[in-house]
Amino acid sequence: MKNKNYYAILMAGGVGSRFWPVSTEEFPKQFHDMLGTGETLIQKTFNRLTRLIPEENIFILTNARYNDLVLEQLPNLTTRQVILEPAMRNTAPCILYASLKIQKENEDASIIVAPSDHWIEDEAAFSKNVEQAFTYCAKNDALMTLGITPTFPNTGYGYIEFDNTSAEAIKSVNQFREKPDYNTAKSFISQGNFLWNAGIFMWHVKSVVEAFKKNQPALYALFEKGISVYNTALEDDFILETYPKAENISVDYAIMEKSNNVFVIAADFDWNDLGTWGNLYDKLDKDATGNAVVNARTITEETSGNMIRTSENKVVVVDGLKDYIIVDNAEVLLIYPKSKEQNIKEVLKKVKATYGNHLG
Repeated sequence: MKNKNYYAILMAGGVGSRFWPVSTEEFPKQFHDMLGTGETLIQKTFNRLTRLIPEENIFILTNARYNDLVLEQLPNLTTRQVILEPAMRNTAPCILYASLKIQKENEDASIIVAPSDHWIEDEAAFSKNVEQAFTYCAKNDALMTLGITPTFPNTGYGYIEFDNTSAEAIKSVNQFREKPDYNTAKSFISQGNFLWNAGIFMWHVKSVVEAFKKNQPALYALFEKGISVYNTALEDDFILETYPKAENISVDYAIMEKSNNVFVIAADFDWNDLGTWGNLYDKLDKDATGNAVVNARTITEETSGNMIRTSENKVVVVDGLKDYIIVDNAEVLLIYPKSKEQNIKEVLKKVKATYGNHLG
């Protein structure tokens, strides 16, 4: 039987603009079957969490504009489980808001906060690490995160520096480090006590609420005013008025980097944050010529290393291209070097300015 005190906050409000033109403001990547498995990313993440957490204790945090998409893709959810942000205010305000709601419902709750769009293959190992964290956090005042053992000097992730003097699996965090340049990332890896920051957090509800109260008193005071109306019919009006007043701040900066009771577990599973087309390419099976193909039928000549995706199972003929992103949807065809994929956000701005916001 699943533990009734286990809860999840599933973060599903991002736009994922580096996955344009598939991911758009109206239909972002977490609601797409990016991996070609028959499940969207949010469905895969939700089902992964249900291995450990009662389905009714999984809350979806998303922007109000995605309410219908969430309920369409997760039809067993009740409206209680969908927490809507009326304005974009980064991760700290929404996590505090959801945590206060959960605390009012269950003061003994242990919570995992997880993005809705990550790739995790070994779901049993994931559940084991989460339960390990929950067990520790239930007995200790701790803010826990999962770190990923680096496989190369990645400059696209933040890093977690931990205390390596302990032989225990749960390590004390010394500090969080911002996304480094290549040489700094190499230095981190050579030191042996750095992990990639996966943005997955676990804690007892009392610990996280206390961390906000201590480190973000103004933000805490703003949302504390609503405790009497949370989980009642009056909550929506309070949030519509209050939420836009919240500071735009990440949970990392708001509490994790300011607290001295932060711990990390080195994950036992492979992980990818699926932040770019290149990340997706790395995790997909390849055809005989090294191309990753989703929803397309292909004929290729002297072509390799490409990410090829269509929305309608089109026939795609490619000759002489290497390491490109080739992505088609109803109105846009993107043919772009993988080496420049970080520039796709800027390309999107140009497209909107030239041809209209409806394309992004």
